[in-house]
Amino acid sequence: MLSTPDLCDAYEEKVRVLEPIFNNYGGVKSFFGPAVTIKCYEDNSVVKKLVSTPGDGQIIVMDGGGSLRRAILGDMLAEKAAQNGWSGLVINGCIRDVDEIGQTNLGVKAINVHPMKTDKRGIGDLNVAVQMAGQTIKPGEWIYADNNGVIVSADELS
Repeated sequence: MLSTPDLCDAYEEKVRVLEPIFNNYGGVKSFFGPAVTIKCYEDNSVVKKLVSTPGDGQIIVMDGGGSLRRAILGDMLAEKAAQNGWSGLVINGCIRDVDEIGQTNLGVKAINVHPMKTDKRGIGDLNVAVQMAGQTIKPGEWIYADNNGVIVSADELS
């Protein structure tokens, strides 16, 4: 099983630790994979398209600008991500349908919950560097997440 503390000990010079702002909400508590990044604010249109594509064990890293006014992920998109082989999501924003997402075979880290869905304006940038939780995360970098936190590495760690 993955352990971010062990990875930090073994690869101290290679890892960057995200600030501890995230809570675990998914049915999978420990997950890792290469990042596919999205920058979107109160609009999950790009997320909806992305979770419908093959995930191949990748992690969606969503910079929702830290919005506490809308949920950028709900149970239907989480279920679609799980069905299509995404490993998990790390979300700088809120989610909703917490009980259902907790039963989904998917890792989900987010900063909080909110019952209101996002607007669908078709706005968002895919595969751009995102800044969140004190770090810049680039597409393709490796994300490792568990109950201890979230770390980022330019390279896959063994």
